Amino acid sequence: MTVLQYQCTMSLDGFIAGVGGDMSWLTPFFGPDPAVDEVMRDTGALLVGRRTFGGDDPLVGNAGEAEPYGGGWSGQQVVLTHRPPAADVPGVSFAGDLQSAVAAAVAAAGDKTVGVLGAQVAAQCLAAGILDEILVFVAPVLLGDGVRLFEHDGGTNIALELVERGRTAAVPHLRYRVLR
Repeated sequence: MTVLQYQCTMSLDGFIAGVGGDMSWLTPFFGPDPAVDEVMRDTGALLVGRRTFGGDDPLVGNAGEAEPYGGGWSGQQVVLTHRPPAADVPGVSFAGDLQSAVAAAVAAAGDKTVGVLGAQVAAQCLAAGILDEILVFVAPVLLGDGVRLFEHDGGTNIALELVERGRTAAVPHLRYRVLR
């Protein structure tokens, strides 16, 4: 069964992007990392939010610009949006609702993981009860403001089970299973 896994890097104070979606804070943490390599090998498709798809690219002007995982991953991307671009984008499809976006990503992933990118689409998957895991790399930096890992209105607790704790390169990571 395909796993839907929210994949992100977060600052120690809980932000996955800076103010205005700034992603430049990530650049000091790029580099070879066996844990990231494993994530890329295990990911068969990406389910991406529109802001993440069209957002700030920390690799602007460098190799890997506008490519998932800096060009280290290739495969089908499904972008959840009500505003698809006018022109086709190779390797990318667009869906206007969560159900069809997830179905397309799961079909494209085969027996591999669907990587969920973007705080809003991850929150929608969580609210729909279809998010299976959260994989977060914790960068040793405090951003102070920006896009939070999760915005969760209503105060409902969501139980998680720690599945993996690791440290490779400079950034530790945690993988949780979402308990239902």
